[in-house]
Amino acid sequence: MAVGSPPTVRRRQLGRELRRLREEANLLAEELAAQLRCSPSRISRIETARIRIGPGTVHEILDALKVEGPERSRLVTLARQAEERGWWQAYTDALPYGYATYIALESEATGLKIFEPIVVHGLLQTEEYARAVAEQYAGPREPAAVDAHVRARLARQEILNRPDPPPLHVVLDESVLHRVIGSRAILRGQLRHLAEVARMRKVTLQVVPFDSADPVAYVTGPMVIIEFPESRSDPVTYIENVAGGLYIERPEEVHTYLAAFDRLCAAALSPEQTVTRIEAQARRTR
Repeated sequence: MAVGSPPTVRRRQLGRELRRLREEANLLAEELAAQLRCSPSRISRIETARIRIGPGTVHEILDALKVEGPERSRLVTLARQAEERGWWQAYTDALPYGYATYIALESEATGLKIFEPIVVHGLLQTEEYARAVAEQYAGPREPAAVDAHVRARLARQEILNRPDPPPLHVVLDESVLHRVIGSRAILRGQLRHLAEVARMRKVTLQVVPFDSADPVAYVTGPMVIIEFPESRSDPVTYIENVAGGLYIERPEEVHTYLAAFDRLCAAALSPEQTVTRIEAQARRTR
């Protein structure tokens, strides 16, 4: 068992499935805990994917819930898959738990819809821009910690180079194209990189212009809608602020963010117009 390790999609699904089975058996968490001779808080951490459990523990829970047959085999297999080590775990000691959790979910996404009104999203950042963001926005940090942050951010970008990358749709506010992070030279290099990435397979990039008439562009903060394989999990919306990250998982609430994202796309320049706007701003950035 590992406490505090970032949950993967499979681990989150496993926790939800075990909770569903417990509720269908009309057992309280305290009652299940008594049968397993553990604390109710441990049952809660299992069901919310806060701790990693192996197939043996899953067998014990399923015994208590009297689950047999194909469903039992499926959940034990899911537990084995959830134990597989992800590339991001090499960075978990150097990164905040919330950020490592986000990376774990992002790496298993089958689609990403992103709105960024302040800075270029991490999947599209150059190394220089990523370092400037880490140094300016993360507060005083040791150089080694900044290096780990940058390495993890660049490793995340490998998702775009997979043989079958997930569709990535990023909407940026136009202010992002003007905001100097680090230096004007760094911004210029970042803008040129954006124009190149916008032409990549399965990448859609749009910019909401300053003269957009839709107020949603000014009242919606940064958000990421993470889509997963249908057999594993429903979409999740991730919102980040100074207090940390918040995951929105209730379908009706996620739908609200999907609707807001659709409005942002409608208010934004087309992908072709976006590249033209970015290239023009890169030429003006001296």
